[in-house]
Amino acid sequence: SQRYGAELAKEIPVLDAVLGVNDYNRLPEIIRSEQREILTSKAPRCYEEFGSRKLLEKSYTASVKISEGCTNVCTYCAIPFIRGGYRSRKPEDILSEVKMLAGSGVKEIQIVAQDTTAYGKDLKGWSLAKLLKKICKVDGIEWVRLLYCYEDEITDELIQTIKSEKKIVKYIDIPLQHYSDRILKAMNRKSTPKSIESTIAKLRKEIPDIRIRTTFIVGFPGETKADFKALYDFVERARFDRMGVFTYSKEEGTRAAKMPSQVKEDAKQRRLDKLMELQRSISLEHNEDLVGKTMRVIATEEDRPGVYIGRTEFDAPDIDNEVIFTSRKKLKPGTFADVLVTGAFDYDLQGEMI
Repeated sequence: SQRYGAELAKEIPVLDAVLGVNDYNRLPEIIRSEQREILTSKAPRCYEEFGSRKLLEKSYTASVKISEGCTNVCTYCAIPFIRGGYRSRKPEDILSEVKMLAGSGVKEIQIVAQDTTAYGKDLKGWSLAKLLKKICKVDGIEWVRLLYCYEDEITDELIQTIKSEKKIVKYIDIPLQHYSDRILKAMNRKSTPKSIESTIAKLRKEIPDIRIRTTFIVGFPGETKADFKALYDFVERARFDRMGVFTYSKEEGTRAAKMPSQVKEDAKQRRLDKLMELQRSISLEHNEDLVGKTMRVIATEEDRPGVYIGRTEFDAPDIDNEVIFTSRKKLKPGTFADVLVTGAFDYDLQGEMI
């Protein structure tokens, strides 16, 4: 709607209104209005608050957005065109929301943004590490999870904060996108193979029990068999705990969409399948290593009487592994339980509450 507001309104006459991403705060007046509205305002210079947040249903987990927009301008990505440049949210507004969520029974906070690690670069005296320390002081919050961290902005200060703050789960999401130096440059990523290896080694040295999630894009324009092999060999060597893979798709208006040597769709899919098959075997080995150990699990739902589905601190909601476990005690969603792992699957664990 932000990019194609006028076209949508023209092609779909029954639309009463079209609102872009910078006009959500106008929604109440638009609903009351009898006039047809097309609003696709440009991104403001500063983060705009849209009033108090309301949870539609009681929940134990919630995402908290700490910034809007992005200035990294990766060649495959249209986010800067849609959401504008990077603008950090005021820390007092973030903390106010976290306190409200904690008061509503939320126990787990997911820190999200287009680039969480850039937080504070436009605010004097603030950084992601400093913000996290403040969030960890909020009573009621037990798990704080970091998503969408750019590798080149993972500082020693941030690593030490994750290490020292007990509420920050030992999990970090770092979308690396590729490993080949040539492809990383074509993507306009700041990471290099050397920096990627260094950051992963540092994280694992300083926080031995950390779990690292990443994502990759295969079939980027110009990706050769040698580029893919470099990526495959790296994944085999790095042995990520969690990993997702996407095939490259053209985004209108991006530099990558106009690049020569576009990779054929069947080749993209073969590369994705090969990479995910490798990751499946790595994930199974990681899970088998956990059999016989006791894990702290948050119950998410009752699958059937006495059988529950939950997650460890090493798993983000909806995207990562789950634990299927039995319990003689009735558990509500959001209840923490100590679970003895009794079985392992490719991506999930089996256990019993002790």
